[in-house]
Amino acid sequence: MTRSSPVAPLRLTIDGDVLAHNWQALNALSGTASAGAAVKADAYGLGARRVVPLLARAGCADFFVAHWAEAADLVDLVDPRRMAVLHGPLTDADVAFAKASGVRPVLNSLDQARRWREAGGGLCDVMVDTGMNRLGLATSELVQLAGLEVDVLHSHLASADEDSSLNALQLERWQASLGALPHRRAALANSAGIMLGDAYHGDLTRPGLALYGGIARPELADVIRPVARPQVALLQVRQVAVGDTVGYNATFTASAPMRLGTVALGYADGYLRCWSGRGMLRTSEGTDLPVVGRVSMDLTIVDLSHAPHLVEGDWLDVAYDLPQSAAQTGLSQYELLTGLGRRFARAG
Repeated sequence: MTRSSPVAPLRLTIDGDVLAHNWQALNALSGTASAGAAVKADAYGLGARRVVPLLARAGCADFFVAHWAEAADLVDLVDPRRMAVLHGPLTDADVAFAKASGVRPVLNSLDQARRWREAGGGLCDVMVDTGMNRLGLATSELVQLAGLEVDVLHSHLASADEDSSLNALQLERWQASLGALPHRRAALANSAGIMLGDAYHGDLTRPGLALYGGIARPELADVIRPVARPQVALLQVRQVAVGDTVGYNATFTASAPMRLGTVALGYADGYLRCWSGRGMLRTSEGTDLPVVGRVSMDLTIVDLSHAPHLVEGDWLDVAYDLPQSAAQTGLSQYELLTGLGRRFARAG
């Protein structure tokens, strides 16, 4: 007997056409450089195994992940020689996987470089630190990597989303590093960095947030479109009377008779308590349904007073415009995307 799979009460629809549009727009904005794609953190929470083939079909050839396990999960989808692991080889097992698969390590330290060289070397990337003080070698250390076969010489901007003097300083340091180690390509700009101008582009850009609908700088607001549409099912409808309280700690009290709905969404799904009393769900017709009371682990309550037609099982959109939501909650656009939990069924 074949068992049917249960339907998840949360779904996240990925618009592949919009994703392709965003990458193509960022590729065009990269000028003479080519745009790759940061697909780390499960493609910023949208599902890397779904996103990577869509980006490849759009024309993207270079992919960046953070962890080796992420590379292992994607290596069958793209040319492994065009995938790089940003955190570099921490162990001999990482090196062995890189050698066997062809995935490029991004060397961030002299110890990583030693480990790679002792295993016989091969095509790799190198990260140079130009002022973020997170990962990467100092420019003065690059001379010790002589003889390595370097594809991409990377650095990473710390404040590209701001008009900061650090951007020009990092650019100057990155440009100085380019002559310190032979390499095939150079990369500095993330999504925001692309908008800083041609000098920041190098040969390869590494957009991430903007691919998935985030507005990394204001200049992108008319270019980048939302990719993900989170939706949730209505579990229960109820009436409450004047004076009834709602949710944990009774933070909301009805001042009039109300029709409320409980949906299958909570902080375990990335819809954090900061949405309590300020979040909004929306009907397919565009009617706003304010969140009332405190968001709990698996459930959120909304005001259905202006949607009398809704019944259990109906689907609602979660108002999740990334820049607006970031301003509203204090969360970054990155947190809003990557926090969307595994209980959302990814589709599209």
